[in-house]
Amino acid sequence: MIVTSVNGARELRRRLDGAPARVAAIGAATAEAFGGADLVPAVSTQEGLLAELPRPAGHVLFAGAEGARRLLADELDADVVTLYRTRELVPDELPEAELAVLASASAARAFGRTGSSIPAVSIGPETTAAARSAGVTIAAEAASHDLDGLVAAIVSASR
Repeated sequence: MIVTSVNGARELRRRLDGAPARVAAIGAATAEAFGGADLVPAVSTQEGLLAELPRPAGHVLFAGAEGARRLLADELDADVVTLYRTRELVPDELPEAELAVLASASAARAFGRTGSSIPAVSIGPETTAAARSAGVTIAAEAASHDLDGLVAAIVSASR
């Protein structure tokens, strides 16, 4: 079983009856939210997991959000289960800020729809790509795609 987000891991754990044979999670926070994982790749992306996943992977279940990127599911010919739907909400008004922090592609798309000129820090390459596609200026991207990397990128961009 593969989980790719904290939300997905929590929702799967809530619904799960029994225990999967093996679990792979993208990121330590996702693994922790699920209750542990057998494999957490060094690079917290779908590409990072693909690079470290033993082959053949066997029968794989990809559990994630509706509309989630399907790289892993397609590459591994995995069964896919949708656990939740992300709603991209756009606030009526943004607070004053010097920097926005984007921790997901959906947040990047929603922030882009605000039309704000506030530069942003991104948690990783997929979020950066979504932000740029939405017209957001990226001031920095986290080197490691986790909370520590995001904080370091914020510090770097704030200098």
